Amino acid sequence: MNINKKIIAFTLVLLAGVSQSCEDYLQEELVSDVSAATYYSTPQGWEDGVRATYAAMKNFFGVEIGFTMTAFGTDVHTNGSDGGHKGFNFYDNQLAPDTRYAREAWQFFYRGINQANAMINRADDVELDQEVKDQRILEVRFLRGFYYFMLTRFYGNIHLSLEETEGVEITANKTPASEIYSQAIIPDLRAAVAGLPNEQTDLGRVTKPAAEYLLGLALLTRSYQPFAEGTDAAEAETLFSNVINNYGFTLAENYRALWGLDELSLPDNVGGAEDNSEIIFAVQNAKGQVDEGLDRDGHRGHLYFLMEYDKLPGMQRDIENGRPWKRFRPTPYHLSLWNRDMDRRYDETYKSVWYANNEATIPTDEAGNLLFELGDTAIYIPGPDMNAKWDEAAKKSTPYVVLTPDPAFDGDIWFYNEKLYPTLAKFLDNTRPNRQHTQGQRDFVLMRLGEAYLLRAEARLQQGNAGGAAEDINVIRTRAAWDGMEEAMQITADQATLDFLLEERAREMDGEGHRWFTLTRTGTLVERVRAHNPEASPNIQDYHVLRPIPQEQIDRTEGGYEQNPGYPVSGDS
Repeated sequence: MNINKKIIAFTLVLLAGVSQSCEDYLQEELVSDVSAATYYSTPQGWEDGVRATYAAMKNFFGVEIGFTMTAFGTDVHTNGSDGGHKGFNFYDNQLAPDTRYAREAWQFFYRGINQANAMINRADDVELDQEVKDQRILEVRFLRGFYYFMLTRFYGNIHLSLEETEGVEITANKTPASEIYSQAIIPDLRAAVAGLPNEQTDLGRVTKPAAEYLLGLALLTRSYQPFAEGTDAAEAETLFSNVINNYGFTLAENYRALWGLDELSLPDNVGGAEDNSEIIFAVQNAKGQVDEGLDRDGHRGHLYFLMEYDKLPGMQRDIENGRPWKRFRPTPYHLSLWNRDMDRRYDETYKSVWYANNEATIPTDEAGNLLFELGDTAIYIPGPDMNAKWDEAAKKSTPYVVLTPDPAFDGDIWFYNEKLYPTLAKFLDNTRPNRQHTQGQRDFVLMRLGEAYLLRAEARLQQGNAGGAAEDINVIRTRAAWDGMEEAMQITADQATLDFLLEERAREMDGEGHRWFTLTRTGTLVERVRAHNPEASPNIQDYHVLRPIPQEQIDRTEGGYEQNPGYPVSGDS
């Protein structure tokens, strides 16, 4: 054991003070040169500390760590050519106790928990209107419950503390997940449901419907566990029904409108997901802050799902088409899930055409004439159900690149690979100040009405109510249907199985940061990855339903800290 004991992940950190702006949503501003002990004892300091408790969400959601740990290693996404965290997709020896993202997720959420503990523990010493104080305490209890929920889903049995840690701590417990639920997650979320208001003036603060949504998800998740309580699924259904029926949320008119993709144009400060009637809770970003670099994270989903369009003939990187980091590629199985004759979701969120923006690389004929002009089609991806008509002759007859999944033909024929593949466009952000800018202004949507219907369908399936599940799924499929195809998109009770629901979630929730949790919750991760993710299937094992406990945590805990089953165990002797 390393005798140089250091502070572990449960230490109080003054993450960032956050001050309300004139736009009335949560924004982060660094508070420096202050002591947490003295600053948090003032009304303004304590309010800033409450706001700082939200910071762990921005560290994870909308940036690469969150997408990597929720999209990789599933049945619907595999790896592109770039990036250094492919172990989460391969399930090989890169996914180990010293893996950076497994360590950072642990740290981020425990810092959030300790920040919440600090605000709760210090509340009595702060002179503040009691009603305001009580509401803020419920906000941080929601966040503490959420962070424990995240940690338990990732790591299983973990350290539990409901008290603030102020100094060096070299001991840690490993509390069973069942007790994390019963002592922290469920009580915190029940309190938030009971006391939070239906709406908040500051966008980005948690509300009662958000608390009901999260409590419903936690109970639904527990309903699959050996330590489930018999009423978990039924209560989850009730909570999702409350969210669906009681607060005026409505589905966006169509799937494209949900993501603000009309003409791939976003209004200034579109980040405001709350302007969309479907959004229940979102992590806030703001154009001014992300453009000026004051927010170092923002929403970076616009980077990760893009193919390498900028190296193809007639193209160069620009703001509208995005900066392609080539991280997450749809599996062939994923691309097989849409019936595009009926379902609009693929066409409304996958990019099919790129228009020439670089005359210097437009190909020419033997006489030196350009084969197409600036503004003409340079790349076309026919996509699922339309690839078959593009045989070798058809592809060669077009002056531009046609990208299909076919094997390579002789000649200048293009096909899917780790750099070239169908591009999910729902996170594109053409309001960035330049083509290299990595931060985007979109809010990261954590909870929306569309998923609430699918979660209620799952809760109903858990109770054997396939008819009720079909009703909920059909609400989503009606919105997803092309005009005139609504009836054809409906399913019957006998079709409302867990497998169908998982496929419907893949179509509806594509890339939104839920897939790994969905598969681990339902106990289907290993079987579905083996069946549908060629890069992950050789290595995935049953123990991969949990992430490795960070080696740093093991080394810095007196007496060590038990590793999750299946992962290598190491330590100083």
